[in-house]
Amino acid sequence: MGRYVARRLLQMVPVFAGATLLIFLMVNVMGDPVAGLCGERACDPATAARLRSEFGLDKPLWQQYVTYMGNVFTGDFGTAFNGQPVTELMATAFPVTVRLTVVAVLFEIVIGITLGVVTGLRRGRPVDTGVLLATLVVISVPTFVTGLLLQLLLGIRWQWIKPSVRSGTFDELIVPGLVLASVSLAYVTRLTRTSIAENKRSDYVRTAVAKGLPRRRVITRHLLRNSLIPVVTFIGTDIGALMGGAIVTERIFNIHGVGYQLYQGILRQNTQTVVGFVTVLVLVFLAANLLVDLLYAVLDPRIRYA
Repeated sequence: MGRYVARRLLQMVPVFAGATLLIFLMVNVMGDPVAGLCGERACDPATAARLRSEFGLDKPLWQQYVTYMGNVFTGDFGTAFNGQPVTELMATAFPVTVRLTVVAVLFEIVIGITLGVVTGLRRGRPVDTGVLLATLVVISVPTFVTGLLLQLLLGIRWQWIKPSVRSGTFDELIVPGLVLASVSLAYVTRLTRTSIAENKRSDYVRTAVAKGLPRRRVITRHLLRNSLIPVVTFIGTDIGALMGGAIVTERIFNIHGVGYQLYQGILRQNTQTVVGFVTVLVLVFLAANLLVDLLYAVLDPRIRYA
């Protein structure tokens, strides 16, 4: 196990370097950051030159990247164009988005897996057909439509929730978390259903039933553990996608999290903010993938790491 983890950590190094390089190049070709600083009126040449020198934009792109990565390993993600360190923006944005992601993942695990198990065990019955139709509708409707509809009904018309999130506590993030998780929840339900239905016909399940084991034990100890491997893979990779893809949800509910900061950074062509936040998201994605790989051995003891 230790050798496997060490090997995976070494494999993450080129992945991290390649991902951050690609992000750095893409962000720096979005436009001229100095033009974004000056607004609608163009900067005079002296001011533009001073700003480029202050933020290191007068250096070659490869040198900017090397300098940036060197600073990242010391915990310095640069300074936003408003003079505020990017780490301060992260300290206020990431806790909110992490809480939002936790709520969304809990919805995926509790509701998605439960519905998937129920429909997988009752494949072809009315409850299965109803859940499949409901998940198809959820997948078909864009997230911004779902979010605006729930905000209008629950927040404005019925006043069950606050239309705009203020403090970002868990109770305020329940509806935004459901909106963020809606599409992924539908996929988890369908994926769990398919996996349960396929493994239900396996030899090891029939053997467990023939041995006279209780139905609950057969489902939880044998059927569910093996069926959850693809589901865990999806949820693990979805964590990074949820954190990075929360822009729409955070804009609808006025949540000042990672998505909000990324939106502001892209809108104002603030390269330091965008690259810094996406760099951390890459690390989150890599860590989630490593955790998923390690969970395989817990779900299926046949899996061994060399």
